[in-house]
Formats: sequence, structure tokens, C-alpha cells
Amino acid sequence: MSASPVSLDQAPFQNSFADALRADPSRELQPRQVPGYHYSPVTPTAVRDPHLLAWSEELAAELGLSRPPTRGPAVEVLAGNRVLPSMRPFAARYGGHQFGNWAGQLGDGRAMGLGELPAPDGRAWEIQLKGAGPTPYSRRADGRAVLRSSLREFLCSEAMHHLGVPTTRALSLVGTGEPVVRDMFYDGNPRPEPGAVVARVAPSFVRFGNFQILAAHGETEQLRELTDYVIGRFFPELGPPSADVYVRFFGDVCRRTAVMVAHWMTVGFVHGVMNTDNMSILGLTIDYGPYGWLEPYQPDWTPNTTDFGTHRYAFGQQPRVALWNLMMLAQALSPLVADVQALRPALDEYVRVFTATRNAQLRRKLGLTRQASVDDAPLLDSLLEALAAAEVDMTVFFRRLAHRVPALLTRPAEADEALEALLTAAAYPESAAEGLRQLREWLGRYLLRLRQEPADAAGIGAGMLAANPKYVLRNYLAAQAIEAAEAGDLAPLNRLFEVLKRPFDEQPEHEELAAKRPEWAREKPGSATLSCSS
Repeated sequence: MSASPVSLDQAPFQNSFADALRADPSRELQPRQVPGYHYSPVTPTAVRDPHLLAWSEELAAELGLSRPPTRGPAVEVLAGNRVLPSMRPFAARYGGHQFGNWAGQLGDGRAMGLGELPAPDGRAWEIQLKGAGPTPYSRRADGRAVLRSSLREFLCSEAMHHLGVPTTRALSLVGTGEPVVRDMFYDGNPRPEPGAVVARVAPSFVRFGNFQILAAHGETEQLRELTDYVIGRFFPELGPPSADVYVRFFGDVCRRTAVMVAHWMTVGFVHGVMNTDNMSILGLTIDYGPYGWLEPYQPDWTPNTTDFGTHRYAFGQQPRVALWNLMMLAQALSPLVADVQALRPALDEYVRVFTATRNAQLRRKLGLTRQASVDDAPLLDSLLEALAAAEVDMTVFFRRLAHRVPALLTRPAEADEALEALLTAAAYPESAAEGLRQLREWLGRYLLRLRQEPADAAGIGAGMLAANPKYVLRNYLAAQAIEAAEAGDLAPLNRLFEVLKRPFDEQPEHEELAAKRPEWAREKPGSATLSCSS
């Protein structure tokens, strides 16, 4: 029988990261370099009026926590106003490559780990507050977060989880009652915005950059300590640390990263800022900043205004960037292995696992469950080429295809009409006529292949509906929820949050939340374009 849920302010915390690794002896919060240490002890800065805006019941149940009232001791913990005796709050030290350039020390500038909460199932989850005040790594910032970016992170963390994408989670969204001044697009127009704090949850928030900063400073013993901690806690099946185990550990990180990015590519998620300090060592989607959802299928699209010059982090570049980031991690781990060349096969394994995972997911989205007599890879590759040529809505295309397939298989005489209806539903005004012709041609080849499947038409359609979401967190939907929340209306946020928990269900009462991007949102800031401040 499971234990009764407890209030967060009564929960016992553990501190494996702080216990195992080197702490900065200074408690000064002013921005500074912190050589030789893994983290800095910190204290959250209290806010004026912490109040609960949103809460993830599903994650709370996994953690064994009860929902708190809008104001009270538990919400004070979630805002950083109250630190429990069992907590040892810390800000981690890490570095990273930002847009391909080494940036030196970065670190948790507006995030603070509170420690790990043991869950009823025996797992331990680190709870981290984002926006709870300055740390030694805040550089020129104030360590705070605005409601706009916090709401986006809360919504997307949980939406990705319910889509089945490897991700960090979000437990709560708390308003602070204090304004925060931000220049959203770094264009000289700062303005005060409502402040907020997100409680992020993951087994660990260790990232590639934690290893990189140690290697960059020649801190080999600290590098070994961090690697041994991560392996012992999260990869115990690899055995006691050794040079060979470090190589196998890197291989596991490569495989996990490949699976994560394959999920991104098949649901249309664009991270927007794949710096090495934003890459989880556990293969989880981390740091939801200027992300976006592919609407017209444009591989060179990025939502991040900071990336408009190079499109380094565009949708279609994500698999390559992840591989480059893994190469940077391999460099950081090289002091621990006898032969750096021993790390190279893991990079090849990344490519293999990414391709195999992406193709398996695409086959499932298309209802291709039986191995064909010929390789399906050319069919899948030509689909992606046709989608890019036509620039149709990715989510609508796959979902409508899933609905149409049973009729296409049982009433082939109506196939042409059904396919035209599908393309009309998925097309945008800017969709290319030649691309639509290419997509029609592909659909004809796809139907020939689909008829080789042993399952009946209804079974194929049901399987496709379970693999193709109807609802994703389109940026314009998040923007509408933000505008309402800033005006004090949480209903759009709550409605969107509930719908995104069941992205594969029809939910006809929420049909408008499955609509293509409206024309007004095509160029609107916050709906089409975002920045690292978003």
C-alpha cells in the first residue's frame, strides 16, 4: 500500500550531489570565478508574495506530494522563501560552448538545486528552483525569471513528458508578486514583467558543461570525481570506475542523446539553443528557452532570434549539433581514458542509434509495423524531402493521415479525393505547389507500401493515432496563455495544460487548440520569434 502524500514543506531531502562533490568555501553571491569546485552553496532570495499559479498533479503523485494551497509553507519552499533543514541549496559550476564558441565559466545563474526528494517508488528526484535569486554564476543578471519564460518552461516540460519525449519535468509555477525588468529581444526596450519561479524536477541536472569546465581548467581530479559520482549514481550497471568504464559511460550518453534527438525530430520540436551547457548527461531535454514547434515543415527554421544569423540550431541541424556537442564532451572526458581514440566508436554509435530510432518512430507514425521485403529508409527519407518541399503543417499532416488511412485502404476509388482533402487541411498559404505535387506522388508510393501490412485497416489507423499527436504546444498557444496570465486570467493556462496531458486523444471540445498557426501569429513576437530571454 503506497504512503499517503505529504506536503513539500514536510518532505525529507537528500543531498548526494552536495555530499559527494567539492563545495566552494565562500558564501558570497557576487559574480565571480569559482576555480577548483563543483558547486557553490547558495541561499534563495525571498520574494514579496509567493502564490501558486500552476501545479502538476501527475508529477506530484510520482513524488508522493500533496497539492498545496495557493499560499502557505509549501509554496514558500517552491518560491525560495523557505529552506528546509534537510536542504543544502547549491548552484552548479559549469562551462560550455555557446553557438559554437567556448564561453568559459557559466554555471547556474538563476537556478538553485534544493536537493533530492526520495519518491515512493525508491527513485530520488532533484528539485531545482529557476528564478529564485542571484548566485556566483549570475554574471550581470539578477537571478530572477519572468512569468513569460517560466510559464513556457512549465507547460513544455510536462507537455513533452506526455508526448513520450525524454525530458526534465516541472512541478509548479509560482508567482512572486514582484516585477522583473527584461529586454525581451535585447533591442533596448526593457520593461517590467511579472516575476515567477518554476520548480524543475529531474534525476539530475548535470550537463555536458559540468565536465567541460573542469577539463578546460586542467582540474583532472575534480573531473574524475564528477564522472565517478555520475556513473555510480545513474549508471551503476557499468561497474566500478575505470578507463574502460569511462568509455562505456560515454557510449551510454551518446545513445541516450541520440534517442532524445530522434524524438525531437519526429514530433517537430526545435530546442532553439543547443549549447553544450544545455545538454543533459542523462539524455533529457533540458532548459526550455527559445524553443518552438515546427508548423510549416521547414528544416532551416529556428525560433531563436539570436540564431537568425547562422541558423546553427535550426530544426534540421539538431542531429548534427548534438553530435558536435558529444565530440566536445569526448574532449572533456579524454583525460580519464588511456586512448582518446577509444571514444570514437561511441560517436558512430550515436549516428546509428539516431537513424534507427528516428526511422522506427517514423514507421510507427506511418503505420508500417511489418518489416517490408525492401528497406523502408528510402520511403522515409523521401517523405521528409517532400514535407520540406511542400512546407505543410507537420502535426496536422500526420494526424489527418492517420484518420484517412482506413478509408484509403478500404475504399481505394476515393483515394485521390481523400488525399486532396488531407493536403488542403495541412497546407499553409505559403505552401509550394511543386512541393504539394511531390507530396502527392509520395503518398501514392506510401499507399502501395501500406497494403503490404498484415493488420486490418482499422488496426493500422488506431496505431497511427496513438503515434501522432493531435495537440502540441504551438508557440501561439503559449503566447495566448501568457498574455492572459499576465492579466490575471489563469483559465487559458489551465485549459492548455490539461489538454496537453492527453495529446493523442481527440478531445473534440478543445478542437481549436489543434488548429494550424493562424496568419496573425506568423510574424508576431512571442508567437513566431523568441530570444534567449523568452
